[in-house]
Amino acid sequence: QVQLVESGGGLVQAGGSLRLSCAASGRTFRRYVMGWFRQAPGKEREFVAAITPSGDSTTYADSVKRRFTISRDNAKNTGYLQMNNLKPEDTAVYYCAAGVAGTYGSWGQGTQVTISS
Repeated sequence: QVQLVESGGGLVQAGGSLRLSCAASGRTFRRYVMGWFRQAPGKEREFVAAITPSGDSTTYADSVKRRFTISRDNAKNTGYLQMNNLKPEDTAVYYCAAGVAGTYGSWGQGTQVTISS
């Protein structure tokens, strides 16, 4: 497993942008699928996006397609989530996770994203 630390959250107006970062410890980050999830108050955690270990393939939830971009820099042990055209419904705590075979075994502590209308 790896240790993950998210950063980059904050308060922005609707239509604005944020870039979240996920810093991973250890040299094994490049072996893991990386995902981003979010949890809004009173709601269950939901999938946002994922990227393969090499970065050659990405997957997105329908609600964020064409607005969010997931990427990674394995040389820096860091993953990213670029979020554009943010909407109030994107308000949530965002978590990064790392895993294999569809199971995420490592999670960060989360970073708050708040979008004002």
